[in-house]
Amino acid sequence: SSVIRESHDASCALLDASGRVLAQHVVLPLHLGAFTECTKAVIARYEKEGFEEGDGFFINHPYHGGSPHAPDLAVITPIFAQGRHIGFAATMAHKNDIGGPVPGSCPTTARDVFAEGIQLPPVRFVRAGQVVQEVVDILRANTRTPDLVWGDVRGQLGACRLGERLVQELAGDQPEVLLQRAHANAELTRQRVLKTIASWPDGVYRAVRYVDHDGMDTKTPLRLSVQVIKEADRLTFDLTDCHPQTVGPANIRPPLARAAAAFVLTCLIDPNLSINYGLLESFALRTRPGTIVDPRYPAPVNTYNPTVHALEEALFAALSPLAERRVAGGAGSRSLAVSGRHPQTGEPFVMYELFGGGSGARVDRDGVNGTTVNHTNAHIAPIEIIESEYPVRLVKFELIPDSGGPGRQRGGLGFRREYEILADEVRVNVRSDKHIVAPLGLDGGWPGRPGRLVVQRQGGAEEVLGSRVSDLILRRGDHIALEVPGGGGVGNPEERDPALLERDRRFGYVRHWPLPGETAPLTLGSSE
Repeated sequence: SSVIRESHDASCALLDASGRVLAQHVVLPLHLGAFTECTKAVIARYEKEGFEEGDGFFINHPYHGGSPHAPDLAVITPIFAQGRHIGFAATMAHKNDIGGPVPGSCPTTARDVFAEGIQLPPVRFVRAGQVVQEVVDILRANTRTPDLVWGDVRGQLGACRLGERLVQELAGDQPEVLLQRAHANAELTRQRVLKTIASWPDGVYRAVRYVDHDGMDTKTPLRLSVQVIKEADRLTFDLTDCHPQTVGPANIRPPLARAAAAFVLTCLIDPNLSINYGLLESFALRTRPGTIVDPRYPAPVNTYNPTVHALEEALFAALSPLAERRVAGGAGSRSLAVSGRHPQTGEPFVMYELFGGGSGARVDRDGVNGTTVNHTNAHIAPIEIIESEYPVRLVKFELIPDSGGPGRQRGGLGFRREYEILADEVRVNVRSDKHIVAPLGLDGGWPGRPGRLVVQRQGGAEEVLGSRVSDLILRRGDHIALEVPGGGGVGNPEERDPALLERDRRFGYVRHWPLPGETAPLTLGSSE
């Protein structure tokens, strides 16, 4: 599917026999926490029965495992070497549809996980190399695009088989030596993090960031409150004061909160850290059941990304006095799903796209225009792919002038991506954020421009919708445009290098720059 093939919404990992991550190919850092919990769930369910070479398991349950949400289905296979079970190969990849009331399986009005598609606990779907067809039939019966979803699962299984084979070749006749080295590498990661933490000043540091709303109560912003306690080489992230769990699908589970903290530490300490369980074990995390970062089952979770972005920005802000690295608020991430029947084939389709926006400026350089932000490394699908596979036409894909927050260092620009519908009727779902809470500036820098979602029906006026929309019906000739936010600026705009400002004007990035004495617009969190 294009969400995997083009957007790269997938990760791979190797784990030991107890479910600890030994290595991860990091496309999506949040999967570090998800792989561990999903694999431990497989172990808890099947360990007594035992594992056989050639087995395959899948799981997508956010509570009975650690999947971020139902579309993120994990495939896990045991690795044997010299007849001994030594670990697991695992993949996690987003499915463009896994059932539920809306195509794409991410309704912004979900009140529980049962409204978010099929929920799969650990299930063995391959036994000793043979596919269990009854299990596959259940999966295929619960998606609008069964061939595509099953094809993606087979691709994940193939990747796991490759992982098994390469580990077996690497282990040779001494698998215990390979495991010793892998665990030693995890300890090196842990010690590297602890050494850096020990060099930071002791103290208690706090920060707060916000999410627009939960998709249901659109009047109430959601608070991500972080307290960082640093003592010697011990670092504790206390999230117990975060917003109560939400009725709408804005909640995240603790495995994601832990992975978000690990991602932030990696950014601040060393982007080249080996990613393994040593990173997860280098700090403590406190949550409180019944909050947005530790919801009680079956609270909905499908729109988890905006919450994770706000949590990461709060963590970056709280840690900035320690690590001496600072970044303004970024655009976060969002998704757009368009579904219906293709007018040429008559077959159902689900177009699923992922977007970032402008990144926040840093103290020594501008933000990046139209990029991915924080943990979301997914790519924007090429226009040629979208137009050739789905009944839409890309009318505009352009940077938005003045969307980056002014400052000594300017925030990255957001962009407008506008589609014309070429099918008789489609259903649209949008999960976005920072349409109300603008990306924050730092040190006198201005906030970035908030996002907008605009619909223009054929022959009608533009209509601005909220940041989260479920089951919007559009017809042939209608247009929908997602304007993504720009990043916040850093420093007083009056201090910007005139040569850089002239370059921005020449490139069309800037049309209006704040006049001396002009004050920045207020946004929620700017006084924190």
